[in-house]
Amino acid sequence: MTPKTATTARKRATKLAPEPAPKAPPNAEKPLPPPLNAQSLAGVDGAALARNLMEAGFRGAKLLGGAAKRASETGFKGPLDPLNISGAMASLAKAVARDPATAMAAQMQLWKDWGGLWQKTATRMLGGEAQAVIAPEQGDRRFRDPDWQRNAVFAFIQQSYLLAAQATAKMVSKLENIPEDERARVSFYTRQMLDAAAPSNFVLTNPEVMRATLASNGENLVKGLDNLLDDVERGKGIRQTADGFTVGENIATAPGKVVFRNRLIELLQFDPVTEQVYQRPLLIFPPWINKYYIMDLRPENSFIRWLTAQGYTVFVVSWANPDESLAQMGFEDYMRDGIFAALDAVKDATGVADPNCVGYCIGGTLLAATLAYMAAKKDARIHSATFWAAQTDFSQAGELLVFVDEPQLAAMEKQMDESGGVLKGSKMAGAFNMLRANDLIWSFVINNYLLGKTPLPFDLLHWNSDTTRMPKKLHLAYLRQCYRDNALALGKMKMGDVTLDLTRIKVPVYLQAAREDHIAPAASVFKGAKLFQGPVRFVMAGSGHIAGVINPPAAGKYQYWTNDADAPDVEAWKKNATEHPGSWWTDWDKWLSKLSGPKIAARKPGDGKLKMLGDAPGDYVRVKAS
Repeated sequence: MTPKTATTARKRATKLAPEPAPKAPPNAEKPLPPPLNAQSLAGVDGAALARNLMEAGFRGAKLLGGAAKRASETGFKGPLDPLNISGAMASLAKAVARDPATAMAAQMQLWKDWGGLWQKTATRMLGGEAQAVIAPEQGDRRFRDPDWQRNAVFAFIQQSYLLAAQATAKMVSKLENIPEDERARVSFYTRQMLDAAAPSNFVLTNPEVMRATLASNGENLVKGLDNLLDDVERGKGIRQTADGFTVGENIATAPGKVVFRNRLIELLQFDPVTEQVYQRPLLIFPPWINKYYIMDLRPENSFIRWLTAQGYTVFVVSWANPDESLAQMGFEDYMRDGIFAALDAVKDATGVADPNCVGYCIGGTLLAATLAYMAAKKDARIHSATFWAAQTDFSQAGELLVFVDEPQLAAMEKQMDESGGVLKGSKMAGAFNMLRANDLIWSFVINNYLLGKTPLPFDLLHWNSDTTRMPKKLHLAYLRQCYRDNALALGKMKMGDVTLDLTRIKVPVYLQAAREDHIAPAASVFKGAKLFQGPVRFVMAGSGHIAGVINPPAAGKYQYWTNDADAPDVEAWKKNATEHPGSWWTDWDKWLSKLSGPKIAARKPGDGKLKMLGDAPGDYVRVKAS
């Protein structure tokens, strides 16, 4: 759901953090922490350490007691295994039993590798030099503390874990008797368990935590358990960011008005900042699994502000945060009360009957389905379509496919029935966090609970935790028809009386993917380019699902690739693609401006037939969900 990682993105939010300490010169190296060795014990206050460890024990007991009390008062509700992890592990156990040779070969290789590690560790212990037998993958921030390399004991712990994790992953990939559609789930949940067992997640095997424990006489563990108790009391999972953001005050501040409202959407029209604007307006449909203000976090990275500065009249849909009253709304309802209602409202506001439209993520999936419906009905109210990180063919949809087997969907349906016909926002957030567990789960476990630190205020993670609910009918249809059955791409999905055929879509299409997107993989997005029959421009941006899209040109970050030649798949496309530095926004602007008509005097909210109903960001975006 995502910048590249939570830790990388935190660097972008330093202006929102508390007043920082003086910084070193830009080119100065950050001083290394002192090595962890016998001298680290010199400054330890034994009495204070014992007292803090006892306090930590008391808090741990309180935590367990509270959990037991809540369980006895409320009882256990919901399915025992909603993610069907037991099913994946049963498949693994059966495969090992039926293919013992592969499992034995993996074990023998692991023992051999461990033998080499013991030999090199012994050499280091005796004062010699020895190269590591295995290193973390580039970008693995779990082992960034220098003592993972310079301390022979921690280096052994790290490499021993990495060898075991590598051997397990290889074994799973080679085992016979695992159906291919099940192998991805087995690999995914095996990786989750390996990530959870990483030595970085434990006090005694993480040098950074050990150093902090000795330096603070254990106060970090007391503070960490206080943080954990607070999170349990809040009931919203691991805190990823400190408080400090208010929608409409220091995030989502682009000036504009709510110009239309129904039970499903508020339509926002943003104020112009140029004297002239393009005649054809721009209408954006963000995903309803998150709130629209990812496009308007801060002025310096606001996509909305950038678009108005280029001379576009920008309308954005802000979806309702559904409750029980919207539980039975499906794809057709979101098309009629969402896209069609917004198209009519834009016409009333501007007099233009065919705006250019954008669909982001699942908003793009809905836009594509709607375009297929409109093509069948000969409805020409959309002039062009842009898709940001949006999938239409789900055959290569990545690891989210592990969540759509029937036992999980049945468990999800039961959870939604018990929650008034909606899926709690925290459930969706948990699934997305699992896709990048080391960055979005375990890094915060270490920071908050082992190091006892408070997360920094971070706009992107505030948005990420500002979750929305999912209506039962729509969400189950989306998972079953798109992810599980790929019915939209195969021409088997229906809305109303129309069987949707994406090949009938002939409007100009701009298709943006991101190279490191784990939610809408570039290979999956590219397959959609083959479905549309009109002119299609495919562009691949650097970074991931969020930073790959929200990348203002002024930041000078990342890059994008273009290739006008036809290619059978995204790998072939990349081989001959041209790399361009900076943001893909400028490329899209060149494409979009040609489809936006002549310049006219700037139009303001309220100039047309629609009355202003309030200031942006509106009311729907402020509704909180559990």
